[in-house]
Amino acid sequence: MTIFSGQSLADWLFHLENLHQSAIDMGLERVRSVADDAKLLPLPAKTLLVGGTNGKGTTCAMLESMLMAAGYSVAVYSSPHLIDYRERLRVNGKMLSEAEHCQAFAAIEQARGQTSLTYFEFSTLAALWLCHQHSLDVVILEVGLGGRLDATNIVDADVAVVTSIDLDHQAFLGNTRESVAREKVGIARHGKPLVCGEPQPTAVFLEEVLRIGARLKWVGRDFHYEDQGLSWTFNGQDYARPSLPLPNAATALQTLSLLGLEVSVDAINQGLSQARLPGRMQVLGRSPLVLADVAHNPHAARYLNAELERRYPGKVIHGVCAMLSDKDIAGTLAEMSAISCWYPAELPGVGRAAPAATLGKLLGKDKTFADVKTALQAAIKVAGPDSVVIVFGSFYTVAQVLPVGE
Repeated sequence: MTIFSGQSLADWLFHLENLHQSAIDMGLERVRSVADDAKLLPLPAKTLLVGGTNGKGTTCAMLESMLMAAGYSVAVYSSPHLIDYRERLRVNGKMLSEAEHCQAFAAIEQARGQTSLTYFEFSTLAALWLCHQHSLDVVILEVGLGGRLDATNIVDADVAVVTSIDLDHQAFLGNTRESVAREKVGIARHGKPLVCGEPQPTAVFLEEVLRIGARLKWVGRDFHYEDQGLSWTFNGQDYARPSLPLPNAATALQTLSLLGLEVSVDAINQGLSQARLPGRMQVLGRSPLVLADVAHNPHAARYLNAELERRYPGKVIHGVCAMLSDKDIAGTLAEMSAISCWYPAELPGVGRAAPAATLGKLLGKDKTFADVKTALQAAIKVAGPDSVVIVFGSFYTVAQVLPVGE
């Protein structure tokens, strides 16, 4: 057996991209076998596993921010990245060096032997290896796809979280909320807390919770929040209003209460106030106001549209959109009623990209754009200084404009 030895992070990522016969290969047997051989489990820290259709990243970010404000050492593993692979693992809010990631990849390459791994499986194992190299109090893992068969689910988390349940990745998770719910709840464990931020999680979800024997904490039944405009309450107590979504803030607070760690109200408020995540209503420009959001399915678009209407009543909103062909494009666009001027764009170099003409046809627009940057430039040129421009549709879409904003 020849063991690959990459000289750079780029070498390793090329190796990961070409190692397995398919990009997605659901199942835990291969990844668990390598984790056992590498002695990666259990992790030497309290562990959270966060799943859900939307809201995973922002829930992880708020948990991370609150725990760090309380003085704890925290790692967060999430995906996908926007610009730099190293975004996928933050330790105390910072990316690790390329050399550290290369060292982790070399360790997993040695441990895997003849076992073939997908890009995500290899990345997940490398992240777990890196968590062992740091003195951590809490590790927060974001599920990649689904839950039950996701590589992160080899970890028996102290608290599992399902932020929301809706349709996405139907080719793998099924075409109904019930089938999606069954996959999401698969991260729950017997006797361990499961926090559910989905107000209507389906009968299947609740039945599976009972079968598994998890201790369910369900929004609307076991914990509550109220949006009061400029302020909000969680279980009747006032907290600092975050810039990130309130439903996910409530889910994060409930999760925090189950960790068994002391976190003061001051640390909670500081963490909520400081929590940020690139590509979530991220401001890229001020005149006109330019925002970027990774919303890429109807559930996320519905929330984004409501936020645009709430934050910018009476404003003319211009929409720059590019999407992937395997998403519900029509359903996503239909949710964005706040947008009055559209700029459908291509995603050049992205194999799964939907043609801009497909978006244009659904929107009744003949004019399309060769790439997102060109579309954004056109929108800025047309928009007045008091208008709003929102760039959305996928992680790839936002990645095309982030360097301009930074």
